[in-house]
Amino acid sequence: MLRGFPPVTAAHTHTLILGSFPGEASLAATQYYAHPRNQFWKLLGTVLDEPQLHELAYELRLERVLTHGIGVWDVLAACHREGSLDSAIRNATPNDFASLREHAPLLKKVCFNGKTAGRFAEVIGAAGYATLVLPSSSPANAMLSFDQKLRLWRDILT
Repeated sequence: MLRGFPPVTAAHTHTLILGSFPGEASLAATQYYAHPRNQFWKLLGTVLDEPQLHELAYELRLERVLTHGIGVWDVLAACHREGSLDSAIRNATPNDFASLREHAPLLKKVCFNGKTAGRFAEVIGAAGYATLVLPSSSPANAMLSFDQKLRLWRDILT
């Protein structure tokens, strides 16, 4: 059984981006979105007008994102999976979304990084949060270019 990471939030977090579950590179590095070809940090840095975000040390990246009121977490707390593909996830355990209000009492919007995470949008929306399903930043999502993804990721701030 693989275990995910705790949420990266602060008391002033107003927007949370949920992925599905960390890939092999992320689990090995104990960092969200650690795969070098994952576009998460570059997309988010561009959206936040922090174009060098992806080049910063991981802890500094988290600090900068939190400064903007953005948090990071995953929809799944644990699962079985061979490799990194979402389609290989088995026996998944969701994270405790009821604890969102504890982690981020000012949370208003939850964005989902990809369709697998986006399956939870209805549940999160029913809890009173605005939701947005984004195209996945994963290198496995090669159907859209960086610029096509970025156009949709800009909606994080609206």
